[in-house]
Amino acid sequence: MQFIKHSVVFVKKLTDNRLKTFYFYSTISLTANKSTTTNKMDTPNLVVRRVENIIKSQEDKRLYRGLELANHMKVLLVSDPTTDKSAAALDVNVGYMSDPKEVLGLAHFCEHMLFLGTKKYPNENDYSKFLSEHGGSSNAATYPDHTIYYFDIVPDELNNALDRFSQFFIAPLFTESATDREVNAVNSEHEKNIPSDVWRKDQLDKHLAHPNHSYHTFGTGNKYTLDTLPKETNINVRDELLKFHEKWYSSNIMCLAILGKETLDELEEMVVKLFSEVKDKSVESPRWEEHPFKEEHFGTCVYMYPIKDVRNLNIVFPCPDLQEYYKSSPSHYISHLMGHEGPGSILSTLKARGWSNNLVAGSRPAPRGMGFFGVTVDLTEEGIKHIDDIVELIFQYMNMLKEQGPQKWVQDENRDIGNMLFRFKDKESPRSYISGLVHTLQDYAMEDVLSCMYLFSEWKPDIIESIWSDFVPEKIRIVVLAKQYESQLDEVEPFYGTKYKVKKIQESTLQKWRDAGLSDNLKMPEKNEFIPTDFQLFTIDKDITEHPTIIQDTALTRVWFKQDDTFLLPKANVMFDFVSPLAYLDPLNCNLTHMLVQLFRDALNEYAYAAELAGLKWELINTKYGLILAIGGYSNKQHILLDKVMEKLTHFKVDPKRFEICKENYIRNLKNFAAEQPYQHAVYYLAALLTEHSWTKQELLAATDQLTLDKLEAFIPQILSKMHIECLIHGNANKEKALQLVQIVEDRLLSALNMSPLLPRQLLLNRELKLEDGCNYVYEVQNDVHKESCIELYYQCGLQSKENNMKLELFAQIIQEPCFDILRTKEQLGYIVFSGIRRSNGVQGLRIIVQSDKHPTHLDDRIEEFLKNMLTHLVNMPEDEFARHREALAAQRLEKPKQLSTQTNIYWGEITAQQYHFDRANVEVGYLRTLTKEDIVEFFKNLLEENAQLRKKLSVHVVSMADGGAGTLSEKEFTATDRQNKPSVVCDITVFKSSHEMHPLVQPYINITRKGNKCKL
Repeated sequence: MQFIKHSVVFVKKLTDNRLKTFYFYSTISLTANKSTTTNKMDTPNLVVRRVENIIKSQEDKRLYRGLELANHMKVLLVSDPTTDKSAAALDVNVGYMSDPKEVLGLAHFCEHMLFLGTKKYPNENDYSKFLSEHGGSSNAATYPDHTIYYFDIVPDELNNALDRFSQFFIAPLFTESATDREVNAVNSEHEKNIPSDVWRKDQLDKHLAHPNHSYHTFGTGNKYTLDTLPKETNINVRDELLKFHEKWYSSNIMCLAILGKETLDELEEMVVKLFSEVKDKSVESPRWEEHPFKEEHFGTCVYMYPIKDVRNLNIVFPCPDLQEYYKSSPSHYISHLMGHEGPGSILSTLKARGWSNNLVAGSRPAPRGMGFFGVTVDLTEEGIKHIDDIVELIFQYMNMLKEQGPQKWVQDENRDIGNMLFRFKDKESPRSYISGLVHTLQDYAMEDVLSCMYLFSEWKPDIIESIWSDFVPEKIRIVVLAKQYESQLDEVEPFYGTKYKVKKIQESTLQKWRDAGLSDNLKMPEKNEFIPTDFQLFTIDKDITEHPTIIQDTALTRVWFKQDDTFLLPKANVMFDFVSPLAYLDPLNCNLTHMLVQLFRDALNEYAYAAELAGLKWELINTKYGLILAIGGYSNKQHILLDKVMEKLTHFKVDPKRFEICKENYIRNLKNFAAEQPYQHAVYYLAALLTEHSWTKQELLAATDQLTLDKLEAFIPQILSKMHIECLIHGNANKEKALQLVQIVEDRLLSALNMSPLLPRQLLLNRELKLEDGCNYVYEVQNDVHKESCIELYYQCGLQSKENNMKLELFAQIIQEPCFDILRTKEQLGYIVFSGIRRSNGVQGLRIIVQSDKHPTHLDDRIEEFLKNMLTHLVNMPEDEFARHREALAAQRLEKPKQLSTQTNIYWGEITAQQYHFDRANVEVGYLRTLTKEDIVEFFKNLLEENAQLRKKLSVHVVSMADGGAGTLSEKEFTATDRQNKPSVVCDITVFKSSHEMHPLVQPYINITRKGNKCKL
């Protein structure tokens, strides 16, 4: 695997996004944006430049214009009359590497504070409240060298949202009260990250850099750097915020991107009116030409103690800033080869020797002016004994590349794939699209902002050779993470407490790497045979349906088909649900199913990697009900990949060496769950309490003692020979093509195995536990890793139905913004505050999650107080505000999927839930629009009010027992808690579940015969 080109790392994100790789294809004609404008507003003094020739894909129907305002802010306008959401994003070309040394974390703190009131809109939650009432959302992120803010909104309110948004950059308040409180939120965010090995390693890297370099910093900030230390040195943090904003928040280093339904001229008028007020302070964005690591840092190995039981080897070389070479992207050429996973690759050789399972190579995220090139591999138990040999192998591969020299056919192939991906690029949600585009305005010519990540129009082999000339033993830096080094580590990084030790690599070892030579096992990849050659769309069927329909139904298979008539791209998604009761029969079978999936994916990876590069993805996952196989992407050669997958699956032989490596890795992953975030534990244990059948991590771990190669080899034909297959083919296909794909699967299974179908009752889904009226349960678990505790409160509201769904969703919509504003912003209970709906097995309820340094019992009290106040909030809510919430929810539910895969997932969700309500959004929104405020008040009083007869409450308390954690209640918290009715404590999950009945399953929305209810194949 290779790193994404020009990738970046968020400081503020709750979810981890897997790095995606862009590859490049040609032979396809590209179009420049052909929009022409007339009657432009007369703004000669406010717009100094317009760019109309922005290169876009010929499939892209949106219109684009680039602007440079008189205050030198750069702007990208995107006009899409069909959009059902508008969005905007602004990028300021300064980040946390520009923090004053006396107030580390100031840039990140500034990002937080800008949300909390401006001179024109002084109320702290005005911006978020406005977005919430109009179907919008927002976020921001601080990087080392820039900061980004973004939002989306229903199209009619774009101008009003922009008015509020623009004030962030014109006249923020930075009030004293908000400043004091928001320090706690930043500190809570940092506390959340302390047990994360990703954050710890990143901070250790900064800590070890030259102390006089700006890279040597602590970007997140915490209570000490933003409150304690400034007070000790008589620094007023609010004053520093004002200075930072006044110095750096200058229009000439800002870029703005906006997508709306308006014409380009109308969007331009909005922008000029609102953003011309941002001051141009003529600052220069900082750039760091000097590398943060000097000669003394090279030739070193850092040993680091991780929180989780992981073993990783990280190799890093210095690299120049390559942004100016984006049209030839030399780093992509190198990472494509070094990160390759096919035959002859570094990873293939490492796996053959039993040293590693995964490898990632490529340019690492780096601030402007400098760069890093890295190779990261995970290490098996055997691999950690061969670190020097692994490094030698990597040098042997680089020697092979250098000896052969840059190969133009590799660049041409990547160029061809990139052009293909650019032409047929999926639409994204407006918010994702605009927030992803805005930073490119800082670094690339406006004509290239859409295409710069995809198109290679130049070939510069000399730059490639210049880059890898630095990939030598003298300039290597190594970081190894493993628990086994703990006793040898005598240094501690100050902000995360990470134990580490730096050692110079012995000269004899460096010499061994210099003399590495070549290896017969390593070679260049073969030419990619999976690159599509046919992009024709199937003729639309005369009898095309609006939703998926069944085109085959036997005892063995049920086939759903929907020809795409919306996205009109040469892509399709093919889903197979292989249902088998054996998959989750007991913890051992669950483990066996998991091992089958992991080993099979491992075995097929070399073959399928080329397909993935060419935009053809595949996935095999295990579920409670069996296996799901998915193939998606360009439809041209899907049948080839599907046939290979099924041929390999039906004749799968387990490699004994890979079995032992995979088993050890699986056991470590089960144990590592203890180090996950407390809120993840809360979500997990709530599911364990409520789901009819669920095996806990502890039960799965205990069953690994019985996990043997012999049992897996016996299990594989058993699970594959008795099953039911439910399929969905959606996209560029017709019925004939769909049935041909299904036939491939059936033929492979029937020819290799003695297949027999299941009975309909073997295809029933899990049910959900039914809580009794008036109950109040609490289940407590302890966490020894994190200092923060967590609570998840769940109020069960019954089976899913049109009426129940909309009442619960509308109530959740109304309380979402107040919940965040009150519990997080005002009461400062914690950084992670979430309210929303939990749906599982056809049953739903309201859930509220808070991760905090406070005890869960105290959090329970505060959440109950919040809910009590929400009744008053509801009753006193003006009718027009209620109507805005109702329409905001309607807009959210009716927002059309932007990608084929999103629509596929909606269909697939209905199919796997066996509800088959493909028109759910329209039907439910029709009912939503009949709801009154009184309906929601009644809903609250019946199901959620504290003493309501029908209220059903279950809470999970994850209590921190770590040093300095929230494991004890303060006297004040006890006093508050004593006022509440004591809940019933759940001591044993099995006993709890055995004493409750189950909800019935939700019946299908359409009249349909039960799966498998056929006499014969």
